[in-house]
Amino acid sequence: MNLLPQKIRVLIVDDSALVRKLLRDVISGDPDMEVVGTASNGVEAIRAVAELEPDVVTMDIHMPEMDGLTALEYIMRKHPLPVVMLSALAQKGATATLKALELGAVDFITKPSHYPSAVKEVREEVVLKIKTASQARAYILRGQAQRKVQPNPVVSRSVQTGEKLVVIGASAGGPKALAEIMPRFPGDTPAAVIIVQHMPGVFTRSFAGRLNNICALHVKEAEENDELRPGTALIAPGGKDLIVTSDDRGSGRVELMDSQNRVGASPRIDTAMITAAEVYASGSVGVIMTGMGADGASGMEKIKKSEGSTIAQDEETCLVFGMPKVAIERGCVDYVVSLDMIPDMVMELL
Repeated sequence: MNLLPQKIRVLIVDDSALVRKLLRDVISGDPDMEVVGTASNGVEAIRAVAELEPDVVTMDIHMPEMDGLTALEYIMRKHPLPVVMLSALAQKGATATLKALELGAVDFITKPSHYPSAVKEVREEVVLKIKTASQARAYILRGQAQRKVQPNPVVSRSVQTGEKLVVIGASAGGPKALAEIMPRFPGDTPAAVIIVQHMPGVFTRSFAGRLNNICALHVKEAEENDELRPGTALIAPGGKDLIVTSDDRGSGRVELMDSQNRVGASPRIDTAMITAAEVYASGSVGVIMTGMGADGASGMEKIKKSEGSTIAQDEETCLVFGMPKVAIERGCVDYVVSLDMIPDMVMELL
């Protein structure tokens, strides 16, 4: 009997032989992972997925014969499994990457601007995101590929007295999940909303634009000194931690500072939640969603201690049940609900 832990089997898909080699070196250098095959375009990728049955696929977006988005859509339909996209850190790359996340990709890795000297810079991100992706459950991926955005908002509530602030934190699986629930908040939601999604800067800007197009709320990337207003959702910029403050008039404001969090876990959810609790106290609502790690748990604790309300996404609907699990285990979660129930639960608490 083989009692050794099974390695994560990875398929590399990229039209660049150099990138394939660099990824192979990084993956093979980790004792928990192995490369089971490579492909240079989407057609080869589809064939390799069926033949090799890998645990995780890394997929380039721009390739000849069949691009990564087309291959991803087919794989999610026929052989749902965790896919991590490789993306250029540019506006065009951001748009395509967000589309990939909507199609069911678990996460993405930004390609360094120069090879091979930058490999050390991305090694930690590659290893972390592949390991996180390997924990995503296939039935969630399959459901993501089939679900459509629900445009119908929950029943609107009249604005109540007292300032309210909702802080939503997410990581792996977050962009897709947020695109499902945010359109259900009415335009006159009686609270400001802050969304903290682990994502680089150029991507958060594009993500804010995509959400704004499908939401009744006004959604934008947060800027220094933005006012926190009911009916508006601010997305924390990638690479920046968002701090909640108040001005001389008692209005909520945001400040931005360079994030010190590790790769793949920025902006920091805890920072936004902790400062929200300090300013809004019992008027704060914390929501922790799908993602790996413990970010957000300390923030949820602070909100609960400040007599605010806390919500965690349940295990059944999380792509990766990491951050909610930690918060639940710490005993700082008031309500554990499915993804589709989050908007209703939030509105009940406002």
